[in-house]
Amino acid sequence: MNRENKDFKNNDDLVVGRNAVIELIKSGREIENILIAKGEREGSISKIIALAREKGIVIKNVDRKKLDFMCAGANHQGVIANVPAHEYSSVEDILEFAKEKGESPFIIICDEIEDSHNLGAIIRTAEACGAHGIIIPKRRNVGLNFIVAKTSCGALEYVKVARVSNINSTIDKLKKENIWVYAADMDGQPWSKTDFSGGVALVVGSEGKGVGEHIKANCDVTVSLPMRGKVNSLNASVAAGIIMYEVARQRLGL
Repeated sequence: MNRENKDFKNNDDLVVGRNAVIELIKSGREIENILIAKGEREGSISKIIALAREKGIVIKNVDRKKLDFMCAGANHQGVIANVPAHEYSSVEDILEFAKEKGESPFIIICDEIEDSHNLGAIIRTAEACGAHGIIIPKRRNVGLNFIVAKTSCGALEYVKVARVSNINSTIDKLKKENIWVYAADMDGQPWSKTDFSGGVALVVGSEGKGVGEHIKANCDVTVSLPMRGKVNSLNASVAAGIIMYEVARQRLGL
């Protein structure tokens, strides 16, 4: 078999090469997304696109140089698939976990967190605070890649992470379970004066955009962290951590 047709896999969260990606899709294994070099549509690339769309897998068109960098010299043939470093759970799994522990659900919802280190740090803090799970969207949010797993420092083995197609629909589902949904944003009531008793779902947005307007409008309460310095925003994982510990403090009755 020549180099052009050889299947390559250069680390645990990347599958590189056309044949390897086709077999990966057929296997039914969870796939974060498939990256295809801009302009590539010939040969088996069209088959990969068709299979991915059939399975609802996110496809991203990227510069070929990005693929070159990611696979460290392997012949990617214009396509790379990202696979999660850990298995995903479902929202139902998270709710059932809280029920088994005899606790009101405590869930973190990430809205467009695109930095792997931030998501890993959020997962690590969530585990320390006793959260039952994390919910992330399938699109415009980093998934459970190697960096997320490494940054979580092992917490990913204990925190359930669910990936959903629509955050607003998921919020509606949580509300039906008597869970109050809190958006962490600039124009809310002070975090330290907010009642977090009962079921809690905390929505955290990215540093640049914050929580999306449609999602924030669907939340029950908006909470904020007063800012006294010249910088008008906090790192997403830092802001989330402060509020998570307040939720944990109230749940422990301290």
